[in-house]
Amino acid sequence: MESNKFITEDFLLLSQQAKDLYNNYAKEQPIIDYHNHLSPKEIAEDRKFDNITQVWIAGDHYKWRAMRTMGVDEKYITGDASDKEKFMAWAKTVPHTLRNPLYHWTHLELKRYFGIDELLNEESAERIYNAVNEKLQQPEYSCRGLLKKMGVETLCTTEDPVDSLEYHRQLAKSDFEIKVSTAFRPDKAILIESEKYNSYLDELGKAANLFIGSYDDLKAALRSRIEFFHANGCRLCDHGLNYICFEEASEEEVNAIFSKKRKGEEISEEEAKKFMTSILLFLGETYHEFGWVQQFHLGALRNNNKRMLDELGPDTGWDSIGDYPQAEKISQFLDNLDGKDKLTKTILYNLNPADNAVFASMIGNFNDGSVKGKVQFGSGWWFLDQKHGIIEQLNALSNMGLVSVFIGMLTDSRSFLSFPRHEYFRRVLCNLFGEEMESGELPNDMELVGNTVANISYHNAKEYFDF
Repeated sequence: MESNKFITEDFLLLSQQAKDLYNNYAKEQPIIDYHNHLSPKEIAEDRKFDNITQVWIAGDHYKWRAMRTMGVDEKYITGDASDKEKFMAWAKTVPHTLRNPLYHWTHLELKRYFGIDELLNEESAERIYNAVNEKLQQPEYSCRGLLKKMGVETLCTTEDPVDSLEYHRQLAKSDFEIKVSTAFRPDKAILIESEKYNSYLDELGKAANLFIGSYDDLKAALRSRIEFFHANGCRLCDHGLNYICFEEASEEEVNAIFSKKRKGEEISEEEAKKFMTSILLFLGETYHEFGWVQQFHLGALRNNNKRMLDELGPDTGWDSIGDYPQAEKISQFLDNLDGKDKLTKTILYNLNPADNAVFASMIGNFNDGSVKGKVQFGSGWWFLDQKHGIIEQLNALSNMGLVSVFIGMLTDSRSFLSFPRHEYFRRVLCNLFGEEMESGELPNDMELVGNTVANISYHNAKEYFDF
């Protein structure tokens, strides 16, 4: 295969300073991927993939959205077409993703995992499909091998409170040198308006070995599962919410709201917000007690296409950016916990770029000197984990906080081929700092700036999470 000379050694690095920063301070840093949706079962069993479609296209709704935009029939996306047909449909789509981050990621991943320099398109698809599939049969291309190739030191998957963590326990007893932890994701216990809420509580009760008939029972069940997760190495939680609620209510009101729901009665939007506020505060205080880091992914407008949601289910590519009011309720929530001295380390992720300054300035209100970078403005995620979104997040944080204590990038991915996104982030980071060194906006002090880059790439996260 002829080199396309696209993913070069200087990819995205536009100054000598940027190249020096990347090569000497960022490139070789290990990866701590502290939030993703990888399958712990596949890691524990060291799954080997039959072909590239299984590891690269299955479950990737970024690619699915692009294919649909190009008029690709759903048969070749999530339907019953063969794996090869699905790959060919994706390959035909790739040339049309110019200026979308998918074009960068596609070729970066082919280069880093498989040594392929050829541009992926309809003409090269057959060659690349066969070449990658041949490599996937080799032992070093199993799930664990793919993680090792990228220098992953620690990764943190995301599990529901009802999860048995059996695969995490298997991994903890294995000789696998990469640490695999988990994050506690109790959204289903929080979103009381869901039609499936009561059936979920029955599952949660079984996992906690108690019947959940009252609000106190729910709190007891969640605490029981937090204790279980903690005993199995969990030190993080995560919440995927549109926004944080803050509508205070008495214990009696919350008990009554919960009781109504358990009886199958309708609850109002205001009642739902009161309940969600109460349970989030309870969880926040409990996380503080256990010394966990709490994460909030805020701002998505999910399941917009109800027809396709009914056909394919959630997380299949029908979500977008929401425009919710965020500042006041986040402030009230954090202030309530801080006022009780029960605010644990917190990461706030923002999906709406219009709110970057809101989030970047909010964290400064609750960085109280007790812990370096205690409250973090999380990296650009989902629609914002591309070059422009990364730069905007870094600029907002730099202008209103201290980017030097930022804990860096994560994949938030379901794919074992997504880890070059850490390289992508590091290249963007080094180019941003390098350009300002070249222009004189930053001192041309390689050690000073380089150590900052190294800290953002790895050391800050290492210290912050204390895995």
